[in-house]
Amino acid sequence: MRISELAREAGTTPRALRYYEEQGLLRPVRLASGYRHYDPQALRVVRHIQLLLSAGLNTAAIAEILPCIPDDATVLAPTCPELLDALAVERDRITTSIDQLAGARAVLDRLIQAGARARDQF
Repeated sequence: MRISELAREAGTTPRALRYYEEQGLLRPVRLASGYRHYDPQALRVVRHIQLLLSAGLNTAAIAEILPCIPDDATVLAPTCPELLDALAVERDRITTSIDQLAGARAVLDRLIQAGARARDQF
């Protein structure tokens, strides 16, 4: 399939697909005309990329993980246990970010409440 077809099927843009290709996540075949041609498995790969990006992983981590997701039924291939430690570290990083954001939100909540009380006094 061509890049526009894959983008439409995956709900993304051709630009995103070209970026995934630049990062080594997708490997289309180049036709004699120069057009990219994606095999039927490319849609599955793009969906996995999108899922992993939404989990906060960067493309370097995704490049390591993709070969360990052989199909839609296997979450992580048993041949890739070394990724579990890296995924746990990434999860901890995300948890730390969430905690920091929650703290920032709490400060903003206090500022908003104090400002509203001050405004109501006038």
